Amino acid sequence: MKKLTIIDKYILKRYLSTFSVMLLLFIPVGIIVDVSEKINKILENKVPFVKVASYYLDFIIYFANLLFPIFLFLSIIWFTSKLANNTEIIAILSSGISFRRFLRPYIIGASIVSLFALLMGFFLVPKASEGFKTFRYMYLIGNGRNEMRETEDVYRQISDTEFIFVSNFNQAAKTGYNFVFEKFDGERLIYKISATSIQWEPKDSTYTLLGYNKRTIGELNDKIETENTKKMKFKFELDDLTPVIYIAETLNLTELNKFIEKERKRGSSNINRYLVVKYRKYSIPISAFILTIIAVAVSSMKRRGGMGINLAIGIALAFSYVFLDKIFGTLAEKSSINPIIAVWTPNIIYGALAFYLLRNAKR
Repeated sequence: MKKLTIIDKYILKRYLSTFSVMLLLFIPVGIIVDVSEKINKILENKVPFVKVASYYLDFIIYFANLLFPIFLFLSIIWFTSKLANNTEIIAILSSGISFRRFLRPYIIGASIVSLFALLMGFFLVPKASEGFKTFRYMYLIGNGRNEMRETEDVYRQISDTEFIFVSNFNQAAKTGYNFVFEKFDGERLIYKISATSIQWEPKDSTYTLLGYNKRTIGELNDKIETENTKKMKFKFELDDLTPVIYIAETLNLTELNKFIEKERKRGSSNINRYLVVKYRKYSIPISAFILTIIAVAVSSMKRRGGMGINLAIGIALAFSYVFLDKIFGTLAEKSSINPIIAVWTPNIIYGALAFYLLRNAKR
């Protein structure tokens, strides 16, 4: 790699320092807004100060990761527009440096920020997401303890040959309704257990089944057992009957890959949601390069309206990127769209825009 020149160091320093200042300025604003909205609920529920402090530490990481594209885009627009208004860019390009060469410190800065975002997404953000979302469901959302888990039409494959289903689960009572357990040998059903309800008994780690019915499939005749109440032990855990809806967001990359593979074998209906979380860990860091190029191309020209025009364009582009990312992510979770296509579509669209703007900026 070629040695950095004084101009490279100057631009790289402005790139990283402006991005850091942007984070330091907006995160306290985000905390103040969140506190003003949630303070009544926090006081009403008498949440301990330690838990509130822990929540806002997680909030900082979660908030920074969520709005990472906006912070990055605005910081580059800001300091590059200042360079353009001070005619520093004209002076740099007039000295014989090509626009491509001018971009080098920006790409180095994007690489540093991208690596930081990648490591955060793999290790820090999952833990922060767990603390952030659990706190909100436990203390800030009405009836949140129930809403944080899947409670309706839960169908799970708990092993290669065993399947369970409950039509509804009451978290407070630890009771599931219209329970079904099926055991297979290949494609052949061996037996099927059904019950009007299944209740977890924490004292002895068993389940109590009401309206118990077991049908064992025979070659000529089926064997049927019925009991009003029956205690049983199963291999599955309570969380299998009522999984946390945001579980994938709380796992690091290694844990997430194992979890997705496990859920794929179980035939989980939420597999697309988990894949979206996984692919975003890679797409967000790559967006640093795309947004950097767009921001430089937009703000490197000195405009009649000054920095305000560049900031207006930057804000519009940054929020449209986040909007598209959310739209396509939701489509992947709720429809049959391939998750990897949905997650990468905003980067593809804005990558094409970056290429177009870069060609015009060179001229």
